[in-house]
Amino acid sequence: MPAILYYSTNARLSPDSGITPFRDCVSFREALLMGQAPDEGLFMPCHIPPLTLSEVERLKGKPYQDAAFLIASAFLKEDLSEDLIRQVVDDSYNYPVPIERVTDKIYLLRLDQGPTASFKDFAARMMARLMSILRPAGKRLHVLVATSGDTGSAVGEAFRGVDGIDVTILYPRNEVSPRQKRQLDTIGENVQAISIDGKFDDCQNLVKEAFADPELKDLNLTSANSINFGRILPQIIYYVWSYAQVAEPGQEIVFSVPSGNFGNALGCEYARRMGLPVRRLVMPTNENDEFPRFLATGEYRKVSPSRACLSSAMNVGHPSNLARFFELYGGTVDRTGIVHKYPDLEEMRKHIFSVSISDKETKDTIVRVFKDYNVLLEPHGAVGWRGLEIFLSQNTIDDPCIILETAHPAKFPDEIGDLLGIEPEVPPSLKEIENRSGRPIEMPASYESLKRYLREKGVREA
Repeated sequence: MPAILYYSTNARLSPDSGITPFRDCVSFREALLMGQAPDEGLFMPCHIPPLTLSEVERLKGKPYQDAAFLIASAFLKEDLSEDLIRQVVDDSYNYPVPIERVTDKIYLLRLDQGPTASFKDFAARMMARLMSILRPAGKRLHVLVATSGDTGSAVGEAFRGVDGIDVTILYPRNEVSPRQKRQLDTIGENVQAISIDGKFDDCQNLVKEAFADPELKDLNLTSANSINFGRILPQIIYYVWSYAQVAEPGQEIVFSVPSGNFGNALGCEYARRMGLPVRRLVMPTNENDEFPRFLATGEYRKVSPSRACLSSAMNVGHPSNLARFFELYGGTVDRTGIVHKYPDLEEMRKHIFSVSISDKETKDTIVRVFKDYNVLLEPHGAVGWRGLEIFLSQNTIDDPCIILETAHPAKFPDEIGDLLGIEPEVPPSLKEIENRSGRPIEMPASYESLKRYLREKGVREA
C-alpha cells in the first residue's frame, strides 16, 4: 500500500465561497508539521486503513502498547520504520490504563493516569515524539496551542525539554481551575503560558489566525491542538484496546465521550470506520449545545460567546473538529462556523447521539454515582455518564457501554469538596506541581498582541 496522504476539509469549496481552497494532498509529516491546511481547513486522511476483527481480538489481555503499535502502524508504516514506531509507542505509554466495571454492562475507561492526569496525555506524548523524529533537520519548530484546560498542560509536559521545539500555550484566564492554571504556568523550560483575557474560542481563533498569517511563515509554527491530525491518530487507540478488553468477538459496543472540541469523539468515529463494531457514539456536551441542537433541528448555529460551565475543558461554542465530522458525512463547515454544505443528517443520526447536560445535572450525577456505586467522577466524566443514561433511557441496549473519564477528580477539589464533602486523593503527577513556580504572560484577546509576542520571540536555530 502507498503511504496515506492528507487533504483539507475545505478542498472542495469553490473560490466563490470566500476561501481559496487548498487542493493538494500532503504526507503525514507535512500534515503533522503544518498543523492545519493553508486554507484554514483541517487535514484528513485520503483513505482510512482497515482493521480486521481478528487483529482486534488478539489484543485481549495484551498491554496498551500493542494496540498503539497496531493503530500507529496502520497509518504510519510507509512513513516510519517498524522499530521507530515501536520506540514511539513504548516511550509514549508507560502508565496504567484502568477499565472499571461499574454495572453488568457499564464500564469506566480511566484516561486520567498519565503525567498530567488527563486523557490529553495519550495524544500529546505520541505527537511530541513524532514531531521530534520528523522535524526538519536544523530547523526549530514553534508549537502554538490553545487550551480550555487539560490540552495545554498535557502538551506542555509532553514537549518540555524536547530538542528543537518551543511551545506557547494560550488559555482563557477565568475559565480554568486553579490547579489547571498552576500546571500551565509552571511547566517552564521551552514552554511559555499566555493568560488571555477572553474565552477559549478567542484563544482558538488567535491560534488559527497565526497559522494563516503569511508574515509568520518563517517561524515554523505548528499546532498541538486537535486541529492537528497528529493529535487525532493516537486517540483512535484506546477505543480499539478497550473494546478488545470488554467485548465478545464481533459484539457491538457503545462509547460515551464527553465532548468539547470533538477530537476525542473523532477518534471513535475513525475507529468505527476502520472496522470496530461501534453500535453508537454518544457525544454529550455541556451547556454549549450547538451540536445536539444541530442533530435535533438540522440547522447549525455556533454558540458565541461560549458558555462557562463546570466541565471547563468542554466550553467550546464551535468545535474545530466539527469540520472533520461534517466532511466524513459529506458536508463542509469552516472555522468561523459557516456551513457551506450540510452533511447527511440521517446517516449522522444513525451513528451519533448527542445531548446537552446542564451544570445541575452534572453535579447531581457526581453525587448520585458516588452514592450508588462508590465511583468518584469529575465534571467531564459526569457529563459522559449522564449522556449515556439518557441514551439508554431511549434505547434498549444489551451491548457493553464504555464511558470515558477524561480527567482526574483531584483536578477539581473545590467542586468535589462542595458536592461530596471529601477531598479527592491527589495522584503523584499532580502533587509534583505544588513544588513548582512560574508566571504566565498576560495578554488581551488581540491578534496584534500575539503576533508582536511571536515576532519578538523570533526565529531560533535548532
